Amino acid sequence: MIDPALRIAAVQLAVSDLPRSVDFYARVLGLQLHSADDDIARLGGADPEHPALELLALVDPVPAPAHSTGLFHVAWLHPSRAALAATVRRIAGAGWPIEGASDHGVSEALYLSDPDGLGIEIYADRPSAQWQRPPDGQGVQMVTLALDIEDLLAQSQDEPTATIAPGTVVGHVHLKVSDVARAEAFYRDALGFEKQALIPSAAFLSAGGYHHHIGLNSWQSRGGVPTPPSAPGLRRVDFELGSTGALEQLANRLAQAPTASPTQMEVAGLVVSDPDDVRLRFAVSGSDNGDL
Repeated sequence: MIDPALRIAAVQLAVSDLPRSVDFYARVLGLQLHSADDDIARLGGADPEHPALELLALVDPVPAPAHSTGLFHVAWLHPSRAALAATVRRIAGAGWPIEGASDHGVSEALYLSDPDGLGIEIYADRPSAQWQRPPDGQGVQMVTLALDIEDLLAQSQDEPTATIAPGTVVGHVHLKVSDVARAEAFYRDALGFEKQALIPSAAFLSAGGYHHHIGLNSWQSRGGVPTPPSAPGLRRVDFELGSTGALEQLANRLAQAPTASPTQMEVAGLVVSDPDDVRLRFAVSGSDNGDL
């Protein structure tokens, strides 16, 4: 299996209007703005040198084709229900629409879209001891039930702060893929993620027993092609591993995997693309990842 200490360090998104997206992610979602110029903005995370979100400005952007593969949503994991409630209040106070809310058993989640229509989930986990398990004890049982929003909002009745709660991180990334079985095989067999749950046309995989770091679905994208570089979308997911040994083990595993694309060992880490051309970068925790 892949290093159980794995976590998602950052995501990189290309956007059609950089100032508009910076305003949304800073003012509405509440991520701290570390730096911005005409081409790039860095937000989120406690360390300005290692932001959780990087936004790239597109030149002459075009809409993503219908049914293309790519980002379904980036999911921001809050450290508590009170922190999640504060973010909900901030979003509502900004007049930004929330498009859905669900109780997934393992977590409570709400959904919205950024100015380019890129999906966002904001969520808080339930304690892992409360997660329901299948009869064989392998993985987790994930459900989609109505969220008790009133009870959630009662956890934070004060005016929300301007910034998102410290400790909020990218908990998982959910992808639209052309073939769930093919994508699952890559993340499971080539990279070593462990399957945690499977529902019609979707799979959820993780490291270290988490409910999922990666979601895969073909609900809108079966047989689709990747989002073109000129359209807004996900450009890369950055993962951190716990040790140099774990990174070397992953490199060796990929070298022997028939389903893996060619890998590149860069100064900033190991880079590989999944079957739908999403770039993934793996680095050692605490290392200097350079420019995202």
